[in-house]
Amino acid sequence: MNWTDALVESGIWIMQAYAITLVLASATIGILARRTVWGRQFWALASGYFSPRRSWKPLVTLALILLLTLAGVRLEVLFSNWYNTMYTALQKLDESGFWGAMVLFAVLATIHVVRSLLDFYVQNAFTIRWRVWLNEQLLGSWLDKQAYYRSQYLDTPVDNPDQRIQQDVTVFAEMSLSLCMGVINALVSTFAFTLILWNLSGPISLFGLEVPRGMVFLVFVYVIVATVFAIKIGRPLILLNFLNERFNADYRYALVRLREYAESIAFYAGEKVEGTILRGRFANVINNAWAIVYRSLKFLGFNFSVSQAAVVFPFIIQAQRFFSKQISLGDLMQTAQAFGRLQDNLSFFRNAYDNFATYRATLDRLSGFTKAIADARALPEPDVQAQGPRIALQSLTVRTPSGTLLLKDLSVEVLPDAPLLIRGPSGSGKTTLLRAVAGLWPYCDGHIIRPEHEALFLSQKPYLPLGSLRSALYYPHALPEGTGQQPTTDVRHQEQAALASAHRVPSNLDGLINSHKNQVSRPHAAQDAQASNEQSGPDGSASATLDQRAIDVLRAVQLGHLADKLDMTADWGRILSLGEQQRLAFGRVLLAEPDAIFLDEATSAMDEGLEDAMYRLVRERLPATILLSVGHRSTLFAHHPRQLVLKGDGTGAWEITDTDLLR
Repeated sequence: MNWTDALVESGIWIMQAYAITLVLASATIGILARRTVWGRQFWALASGYFSPRRSWKPLVTLALILLLTLAGVRLEVLFSNWYNTMYTALQKLDESGFWGAMVLFAVLATIHVVRSLLDFYVQNAFTIRWRVWLNEQLLGSWLDKQAYYRSQYLDTPVDNPDQRIQQDVTVFAEMSLSLCMGVINALVSTFAFTLILWNLSGPISLFGLEVPRGMVFLVFVYVIVATVFAIKIGRPLILLNFLNERFNADYRYALVRLREYAESIAFYAGEKVEGTILRGRFANVINNAWAIVYRSLKFLGFNFSVSQAAVVFPFIIQAQRFFSKQISLGDLMQTAQAFGRLQDNLSFFRNAYDNFATYRATLDRLSGFTKAIADARALPEPDVQAQGPRIALQSLTVRTPSGTLLLKDLSVEVLPDAPLLIRGPSGSGKTTLLRAVAGLWPYCDGHIIRPEHEALFLSQKPYLPLGSLRSALYYPHALPEGTGQQPTTDVRHQEQAALASAHRVPSNLDGLINSHKNQVSRPHAAQDAQASNEQSGPDGSASATLDQRAIDVLRAVQLGHLADKLDMTADWGRILSLGEQQRLAFGRVLLAEPDAIFLDEATSAMDEGLEDAMYRLVRERLPATILLSVGHRSTLFAHHPRQLVLKGDGTGAWEITDTDLLR
């Protein structure tokens, strides 16, 4: 081979292969996206990311990855020719030719290393950016129109949405690229090494017939037959991998619930029951794992046997020609190398079948998730209208999912000076009525008028987000500027922490992570303090006013003992008692000053004195706020001059009474 011309020839080869591959790949993707189920699933998930209207960067990056992949194929061809050159020099005892081959190897190896490292970086950068985009798309859709909540009303609610967003997105992005480039690499390499093997192959006699270039035909027949059998053996792995993801997610979710409800379980001494549930779910994981092992044994055993037989096959075929001096040692070794490479390329689909099975299961899970989101958002929505600070229900009818009437033709308006108390037997639909007013309950008709944004819903068990006590107090609103530490994401410091951890293998990962958290949070604290001083002026009056307001609210709701813990980050949902959490929710009301408050047994964990104090506090500080409460206690009568009593008899009957008549 004339290595002087190899560079020019390689450039021409890459450009030609690039143009042909680009056309064929585009056509194939188009056909698969229209004619196959999994192709449509892929396109539904990926088309938005690759749309030129959004950005050209993904397409440009993908084009670069394709170029690097084809360059890798060309390098493999050059290495194959190098093997021939080197072994021929050894056979001829050509010392200068041998050392020339070593210099050539150094050049090829350097190019190979640089290309491999660049390919590694570009591919990983591509998948990371794709993950970011797809995560935002799914997370945004999951949160939009409260699909995360409304999906529970579907006939078949989606299981483990957390895993589908976090894990399946990662698998989808990484495997989409790796399998796509793997297929292109296999097909282009097959073509390139078929030409090499065609030139090296001689005639083969089979059953009295002489087949020219017989080795080429034998390797194709050998791999095609092996692939057919491999697919039949490995097909059950698609379902088994799907179940593996589901069972593991179910087990992990049960473990999370054990931690979340640890106190309640401990009070009940329910360890045996929880242990039975956890062991049952873990048993599903293990049983499916054994099924994967047994099926994989058959699949891998067949693949290993086929691959090992292929090692000696080219030597056996070419041995007679070598001993008769028709070919050189270099030709023999290049034949073996080309045969092995061609066999590997043709066996790509057989060897990667378990990866395809995992990928197909991931596609099914993500497609099922997006369908559940679409179905949840397509559920009927109550007719909620905003007409300023006003609450009114007009001809409202509320039903259960099965169609049972909870409330029929309710028309009522709640005024700021006449709070309304909703009462009725258990299961009569009191909380469901609040859900309808909030726009969460899909099974209702009529008109609902309420403030669009300036309204707060206080539940029996308030939600306390992760973070500081101050952020829990201001929830669902963001912290005002200049108060505490803003919940920001400092990518630069996170990257520094990641780089620091990459330079060593720490013995204590938990300690390292906590150290990085401190490194990230301390600069924020300094920046927040500086920003606070700049905004508040020399005396710091603005920041002090905001801090004092939060402290005053805590004291007003009788949580003054927590004033010095406002900026402490902890799991406040576990630290505070239910009564303290309910009082913290009233603190939110005082800070937010909403036009309307909806209270669903929001004082059930307080004693009667605290309950009376909280209602009086709201009436004194927010006299223009409209109150709508659900509760059973007679002590609530003093704060609600009117009552809506639901009969709960399945007819949707109700009545409005004057509380003064019941005292």
